[in-house]
Order: sequence, then structure tokens, then C-alpha cells
Amino acid sequence: MDFDLHPTRILSATVVLFALIDVLGSVPLFLIFKKGDRVIHPFQASVFSFIFLVAFLFVGRMILGLFNVDVSSFAVAGSLVIFIISIEMVFGVEIFKFDAPGNSITLVPVVFPLIAGPGTFTALLSMRAEFGFGDLIVAIFLNMIVVWLVLRHLDFVQKLLGISGVYVMRKFFGIILMAIAVRLFTANLPTLLGHVPG
Repeated sequence: MDFDLHPTRILSATVVLFALIDVLGSVPLFLIFKKGDRVIHPFQASVFSFIFLVAFLFVGRMILGLFNVDVSSFAVAGSLVIFIISIEMVFGVEIFKFDAPGNSITLVPVVFPLIAGPGTFTALLSMRAEFGFGDLIVAIFLNMIVVWLVLRHLDFVQKLLGISGVYVMRKFFGIILMAIAVRLFTANLPTLLGHVPG
């Protein structure tokens, strides 16, 4: 395992993960999820995401293998969860049941699938061929700092956008999220179908 740190590779990996996680693009979702008594814990979300991503980086394939699940199957399942969330945003319906203890939505759906989701997991497995483990761990850590800052200042962002701005961004990013789910689904479905006998 390569734990040597290379600034150029760290920068490249950080940018790639930033685009995949897209925490700024998820701001409208976070604002929607926080309505009522629902709670998002920024520090916990960042720490949990970091742990999940780093753990999956090392043992992702092994964990999926224990359940006889390949990466493509995992990505397709995750894309369906993302698609359902996008339907809620675009059509204004409530499908996802927020039944976590204490009304906390930190773990689901904030950490998974929005931050540490199937797209990021799948990308990490493929990035192992290009980046060292040390580079990827630092890149994940830097992205979690950004995640914490964004989640920590959601109220400021909400005041900045206003009610109308949040509504417009909700519809727009709902469609974007739906497109991401469709892309993730179609990109992995052929591989999944290729494993079907006959």
C-alpha cells in the first residue's frame, strides 16, 4: 500500500472527490431536510462520512464480497435511493420516512447517500489504481472540512437565499440529482446484466 504523500496527486484527488460529493449543490436538500424538528449535526456528519469513506477505501470490495454483492449492484441500489429523494424534491411529495431516533437525519440521508454515497464509494475503488492510499485519505479529510463548514453555516445560507431562492434551488437541484441517479443507474446496469446467466 502506498502511503507516500504527493501534493499534486492530493490536489487532483481532492478536486475529483469535491465534484463527486458536491456538498454545495446539496445545500437545498440539507435545508429541506432540516425543516421542522429534524436535526443535522455537522461535526458528526463529517466524522461519520470520513470514517465510512476511508473504511470503504480499504475493505469495500471485501465487505461487498461477504454479501455476494458486486460494486455495480451496490451502485444501482444507491442510485434508486437518490432517485427517490429527487422525486421528493421535484414533485413536493414525501416518500422517505424520517424515523431516526431524536429526529436526527445526520446518518441517513445526509451522510448516506448524499455525502458518502454509492457514487463516491465506487469512484474511490477505481481511484485506488491512480492515487496512493495516503493521497486519498488526505483528499477525503480536506473534503470533510468543506462539508463541516457548509453544514455548520446552513442557516446563513438560508438567510442569504430566502424562501423563494430555496424553492427554486430545490426544484433545480432535484432535477440535477435525478439526472445523477439515472447516470449512475445506466452506467452500472449493463455490467450488472452481464452477470445474469443467459
